[in-house]
Amino acid sequence: MLFNSLAFLYAFLPITYLVFWRLTGKMPRYVWLAISGYVFYSFWNYKFCTLMLFSTTVSYLAGRGLLRWQEPGRRRLCVIVPVVMDLALLGFFKYGNFAVANLNEILPWLGSRATLPILNLVLPIGISFYTFHTITYIIDSYRGVITPTRNFVKFAAYVSLFSQLVAGPIVRFRQIEQDFERIDRADRTSDLHTGWSFFVIGMLEKVLIADTIAAVIDPALARYAELSTVSAWLCVLGFAYQVYFDFAGYSDMAVGLGYMFGFRLPQNFDSPYKATDIADLWRRWHISLSSFFRDYVYFPLGGSRGSRLLTARNLMITMVLVGLWHGANWLYVVFGAYQGLLLIVHRLIRARWERLPQWAQRSATFGLWLLGLAIFRASGFRMAGALLETMFTWHAGAAMVGASALVVTLALAALLAHWAPNTFEIRHRWSPSWVASFAVLFGICLFVLYGARPAPYIYFQF
Repeated sequence: MLFNSLAFLYAFLPITYLVFWRLTGKMPRYVWLAISGYVFYSFWNYKFCTLMLFSTTVSYLAGRGLLRWQEPGRRRLCVIVPVVMDLALLGFFKYGNFAVANLNEILPWLGSRATLPILNLVLPIGISFYTFHTITYIIDSYRGVITPTRNFVKFAAYVSLFSQLVAGPIVRFRQIEQDFERIDRADRTSDLHTGWSFFVIGMLEKVLIADTIAAVIDPALARYAELSTVSAWLCVLGFAYQVYFDFAGYSDMAVGLGYMFGFRLPQNFDSPYKATDIADLWRRWHISLSSFFRDYVYFPLGGSRGSRLLTARNLMITMVLVGLWHGANWLYVVFGAYQGLLLIVHRLIRARWERLPQWAQRSATFGLWLLGLAIFRASGFRMAGALLETMFTWHAGAAMVGASALVVTLALAALLAHWAPNTFEIRHRWSPSWVASFAVLFGICLFVLYGARPAPYIYFQF
C-alpha cells in the first residue's frame, strides 16, 4: 500500500487513526499499532509477514538474552546469532540471484561446465529497512545504549510501525523509545497540525514534483540512445530532483504520520543540495542510512583514527556497502565506489576546497553528485556509458517530448531544493491562509491521483 494511494487516504489511515485514539492504555495501542503494521504490509504480499515476524521474534529473544546473561560469551552470541540470521535472510532474498548469476559467470573460467539454478526470488518490500531496525536494536542493546524491552508486542509495534516500515527512515529504538513509553498519555491534538502539515508537504513533493518530472524523463531515458546532449543533461538533472523529492516527500509523509500517532520520527533529509562538499551532502542525504553505516560500519572499522591509507580504506568499504545496499547490481557498487573516491579526494584537498567561494563549493558538489546519479539511474553499464558519453560530447539527437514542462518543473524544484527552507525549518502554524493553500494543493494532488495509478516510491525497490 502506498501513502499516495486512495485506499490508504480514504480507508487505511482514517480507520487506523480513529481506532488508535479511541483506545486507552499502552497495551491496546501497542496491539493496534502492531496489527495495523502487518495489515499495511500484507497489502503488498501477506506471505512475507511471517518473515518480518520471524526477524522480530529472533531480535526480541536476543534482547531478552542480553537482559538475562552477563557472561561475555553468551552476550556475544546474543548479538552474533540474530545479526547473522538477519543478514542471511536479507542476503538470500536481495542478493541470492545476483550471487548465483556471478558464480555462473566465474565457473567456466575455473573449468566447470556446471551452472547453478537461478531462483525465482521475490524481494520482500521493506526488508532492508526493518532488518536494519532489528540490527540497530540488538547492537545498541549489547552496547548498553538502550535497555531491551520485555514487552514483545511493544517491540513488534516498533518494527512494524507502518509509517516507516517499507521505506524508512531507519528509526533506532532509542529515538522513539520515550514516545512508546508515554503512548498512553499522548495528546491527539498537540501535534496534529504539524503532522498534517508534514504529510501534505510530502504529498506535494511526491505527486506534483517528483511524479511530474518522472512522467517526462522516464520515457526519454527509455530511448537513451536517441537523446541529444541537452536532453541527456535535462534527464539527469531531472532525476536528481525526482529522486530527492520522491524520497524526501516519502520521509516527510512518514514524519507527519508519526506526529499524528504521537511519535517524533527523526529528520531524514536536511537540504542536501545546499551541501558545500560531498561529505556534507552525505550527512544531509538519507540521514538515517548514512548514520547507520557511519556508526555500525565506518566507526567499527576504525573511522579516521588511523593513517590516511586506513581511513581511505574504511571510507571505500563503507561507501561500496552503501552502494550495494541499494540493490544487487554492479552499477550500485560502482556508484558507491565513486562516492567513496570523492570522499577520499575531499579529505586530501579539504583545505584548498574550503578556500573556494561558497557558491563554487555548492555548484561543484552538486555537479559531482549529478555524475554519480547518471550511473545510479542507468539500467546497465551500456546505458551508463552512453549517457555519460552523450552528456560530454555533442549530440544533436531527437527532441524530448515535454521538455518545456520539464524545464518549468525543474526551475521550481531547484528553487525549493537549493534555496528554500526544508520541512523541518518551516514553522507549522496553521493560519486561515495556510489551511486554504494546503487544502487547494492537496485537492490538486487528489485530482491527479484520481486520474492515474499512484506511482511507487523509488526507494521501495531498495
